[in-house]
Amino acid sequence: MSAMVRFEQNQFLARKKVFKFLGDAFHIYEPNGNLAFYVKQKAFKLREAITVYADEGQNQPLMTIQARSVLDFSGTYDVTTTDGQKLGALRRKGLASILRDKWEFLDAEDQVTGTAEEDSMALALVRRLLNNLVPQSFTVTIGGHVVGTFNQHFNPFVAKYDVDFSMDTGGTLDRRLGIAAVVLLLAIEGRQK
Repeated sequence: MSAMVRFEQNQFLARKKVFKFLGDAFHIYEPNGNLAFYVKQKAFKLREAITVYADEGQNQPLMTIQARSVLDFSGTYDVTTTDGQKLGALRRKGLASILRDKWEFLDAEDQVTGTAEEDSMALALVRRLLNNLVPQSFTVTIGGHVVGTFNQHFNPFVAKYDVDFSMDTGGTLDRRLGIAAVVLLLAIEGRQK
């Protein structure tokens, strides 16, 4: 399957095993169960540098997600193609995310185009008190229109998100940025709580 066809899908299942000692591995599957994307993240790395691959053998890199700085409470992550072309960025809204997780989608010129925001303030507070016993849900908006959702399953051993971009009938969200957002949720959101 070509790289771009992978990104044209509307629905995925993203998974991360919670207890890995030497780093994390994320798998993102198509609805038919085929692997679409794979990420292996090294443990104890100060500056996030994440490569998204098409395969577990890490033979076909598709894009890179790179933190702009080591210590940034509102971290910004550039998303680039394998040849270095900037697709855009994702920026975590630091102070706002203390109570309710929120990420901004930025275009290649760093202009805000949309958000991925946790479902409700009340549920977000309950999640922080109960240490994620209540699954997270995010709504993705681009240009003020809902284009996707990320819905977490409750599972104490495996972080799983149903990813759905089928509301994006106009193709306003670059799916590569959408997949990068899911990868960052798996890599970062689980660490902060």
